[in-house]
Amino acid sequence: MKRIMAIDYGDARTGIAISDLLCSLVGSTTVIHSHNPDKTAAEIARLVQENEVGELVMGYPKNMDGTEGPRAELYREFARKVEQEVGLEVHLWDERRTTVEAHRILSDHNYHGKKRKNTVDAVAASLILEGYLAFRRNR
Repeated sequence: MKRIMAIDYGDARTGIAISDLLCSLVGSTTVIHSHNPDKTAAEIARLVQENEVGELVMGYPKNMDGTEGPRAELYREFARKVEQEVGLEVHLWDERRTTVEAHRILSDHNYHGKKRKNTVDAVAASLILEGYLAFRRNR
């Protein structure tokens, strides 16, 4: 069985969450620090290989009314770059409110300032992965 990786793409930091082998819960998280989409995609490819990932899901920015926001095309372009680099399809997943929820979770656990800044993207990726895993279980 192959793991599932969730990607919370960002300009400076990209959160990564990887499922356990049973694809039932989040097994590990990390953050890629890069302002360069090519380097970020290459690092994702390395993590896919290293962690035996067989499926990718990436947070996709939508407005609260369900329409696509101004960053949507940027995310589609990055998803295509990752697909070319990794050789796996990237499933785009509605990420509305994941970053807000990640900040709330970190506040509840007294993560503030720099500590929060370095963690929020991994937490957001975990929320994307949890939502996707729940969707798969219910399908």
